[in-house]
Amino acid sequence: MENFQITNQHLIIDVLQSWNGLTLENLFRELWKAPKKLVHEWRMSKKVTVNGNSVTWSTILNEGDTISIPLLDHAENETVQATDLGISIIYEDDVLLIANKPAGMDTHPSQPGEAHSLINGVAHHLQKTGQSCMIKHIHRLDKDTTGAVLFAKNRLIGSMLDRMLEEREIKRTYLALVEGNIKKNEGEIKEKIGRDRHHATRRRVSPTGQTAVTHYKVLNRDPKKNLTLVSCTLESGRTHQIRVHFSHLNHPLAGDTLYGGKKTFPRQALHAGKIEFTHPISEKKMSIEAPFIDKPEIFNVTIQTE
Repeated sequence: MENFQITNQHLIIDVLQSWNGLTLENLFRELWKAPKKLVHEWRMSKKVTVNGNSVTWSTILNEGDTISIPLLDHAENETVQATDLGISIIYEDDVLLIANKPAGMDTHPSQPGEAHSLINGVAHHLQKTGQSCMIKHIHRLDKDTTGAVLFAKNRLIGSMLDRMLEEREIKRTYLALVEGNIKKNEGEIKEKIGRDRHHATRRRVSPTGQTAVTHYKVLNRDPKKNLTLVSCTLESGRTHQIRVHFSHLNHPLAGDTLYGGKKTFPRQALHAGKIEFTHPISEKKMSIEAPFIDKPEIFNVTIQTE
């Protein structure tokens, strides 16, 4: 059982043992580091209650107390156009969800009026399941990369997850098929990444770019197809980071023609396979895996480990 639920546009939370002795103020400002503006709104409205009573912010919380936080206001309810795109939701609770992004789809609309991105498909899922809440993506994937994308369903959770992403408390593991045989079984690529002046969308390794670190492990090698399957985690989330880094090692991703890969596949062979984090409200350890959804399956070529 979770320690939270949404009821009548209120987030109802049962106080955890680890919050014993915190005041309401400590919980919002120090533990959750909620946005000052949001905390101020709630404080002024006097609509945050503990055990059904309006209380001061210096009230000390005890395990088993119930906090109620109002969610419904204009900022929560900015609507994203809903489009039925058959999106697979791989995890969901009352405050967040994780969707499995197909290839060839943007994470969010790239121009006004566009409604065929992942967030539009997620908005349709919310509509269909009778949830009237906002939806906000916490990170993005390239158009042709598949896999797990995390979404928040209210401003409080959105800000908590944004901060967790910034502080590297959300770990994403990618699978990539790269060309050639990577000799080392594991390693890290530390090369700064900047824009390519000669190309609108391309990035490149550049001494004046932003710091970027990719850790990788070889999972399997397929000498017949001359491909290596690697899992990667990032210490930074730069645009095209994995694609740029492996291209720099002369092992471009299979199918990634923008960065020197052969047209082995219709897209770059990159999949966000797993996302791990501590749930911001329940404090449970979350580890969610995204199954492959390509047809035909790109990754089955070397996925069987030796």
